[in-house]
Amino acid sequence: MRNIIVKELEQGPIEKNEVEIVERKGIGHPDSISDGIAESVSCALCKAYIDKFGGVLHHNTDEVQITAGESDPKFGGGEVIKPIEILLTGRGVREYNGEKIGVDRIAIEAAKKYLKENIINLDVETCTVVECKIGQGSGDLVDVFGRDGVAKSNDTSFGVGYAPFSETENIVLAAENLLNSKSFKKKFPQVGEDIKVMGLREHDDITLTVATAMVSRYVDNPDTYINVKDELNDIITDLAHKYTDRNVKTFINTADDTSCQSEKGFYLTVTGTSAEMGDDGSVGRGNRANGLITPNRPMSMEATSGKNPINHVGKIYNLLSNQMANEVIDNVEGIKQIHIMLLSQIGKPIDQPKAASAQIILEDGYKMDLVTKEVEKVIDYQLENTSAITEMLVNGNLGTF
Repeated sequence: MRNIIVKELEQGPIEKNEVEIVERKGIGHPDSISDGIAESVSCALCKAYIDKFGGVLHHNTDEVQITAGESDPKFGGGEVIKPIEILLTGRGVREYNGEKIGVDRIAIEAAKKYLKENIINLDVETCTVVECKIGQGSGDLVDVFGRDGVAKSNDTSFGVGYAPFSETENIVLAAENLLNSKSFKKKFPQVGEDIKVMGLREHDDITLTVATAMVSRYVDNPDTYINVKDELNDIITDLAHKYTDRNVKTFINTADDTSCQSEKGFYLTVTGTSAEMGDDGSVGRGNRANGLITPNRPMSMEATSGKNPINHVGKIYNLLSNQMANEVIDNVEGIKQIHIMLLSQIGKPIDQPKAASAQIILEDGYKMDLVTKEVEKVIDYQLENTSAITEMLVNGNLGTF
C-alpha cells in the first residue's frame, strides 16, 4: 500500500487572491540556456549509454555555468567582442565493463547543437567557448537499480505540482511561447530569444512587463525599434485577452531611453541573448519544472534540468507531481484546484514515496468523500508507471523548464 494522503485545502483558489505574481524566463535567458544545455547533455548521454551499454548509466549534468561575453551592438549590425564561456560540469560514467565512452565529446556536441537550434543568431563556433569538466561517475548499476529492477531514490527530497494554471499563469507562459516560436521569428526577426515575461495581477487588473532583447542587425534605427515594440505590445495584449476578461496592460523594455538616438538607449543585442554582454547563467536559477516561477504557489527549489532521469527524485517527482495534478483536474469532477507533494526517502523505490500528499479545493456542492478515491487512483496509477516519465525524458519529449 502506498502512503497516499488526500485532504481538503482550507484556503481560497488562486484566482481569489488579491495579488498574484508570475514570471517566465524565455529560452534565450542565460539561466534558461543553462537549463536547456544541461538537459540536452543528459539526453545525449542517455542515448549514448543505451546504444553502447544497453541501459542508462549514472550521470548528473545539472551544473552548467555560463559566463557572459562582451559585445558591441549597432543599429544594423554590431559584433561579439569576447565569446560567451560555457562550462559543463557534473558526473558521468566514462567506462563500464572495460569499455570506454567519450563523455566530453558527447556533451560538447549536445551543447553546441542545442545552441544552434535555439539561439538562431548566435554563431556557436566563433561566439562561444564550450568547455567540459564532467567528472567520473560510478559505473555500478547497483547504485541505481535494486535487485527487483525498480529504481531506488537517490536522495531524500520532494517534488511539488499543482493544477490548473491561473489566467495570469497561462498568459505569461503563452506570451513567451509565442514570441519564441519559429513562425514568429520569421515574421519578427528583430525579436531575440532572451525574453522575460513578468505578470502582476492586482484584483482584476493584469500588468505584463516584458523584457525582450532585440537583434541589432535587423533594427536599422530607433524608429524601427520603437515600431516593433508597439507591434509587440498589441500582439501580447491581444493574446492575453484570449485567456482573460480582466483589464490588461503591457509594457515592453521599460528601461529604454527613447530620447537617446544612439544604441545606448535601447535593449539591443548582436545574438538575441544578454549572455553576450554581461548576464551570467546557472542551472536551476530560473523556471521551475512547470515552466514558470510562481511565488503564490507551492514550489520546490530543486533544479530539474540535467539530473539523471532514472532515479533522481529531484527531477522525477517535480515532473510527476505536475503530471498527476493535471490528470486529476482533467479526469476527476468537482475539483477547482489541487496541490500535490511527493516525498522520497533515499534508497527506497521511487514508486513507493514516503508520502504522496494531495490538497484539494472543491467546486461548490462537492464533498471530499466523492473525490478522494478517484484522486487516489490517479496518484497510484502514476506512481506505478514512473518509467513513463523516464522514457519521455530520455527521448527529449518532456520539458524541464
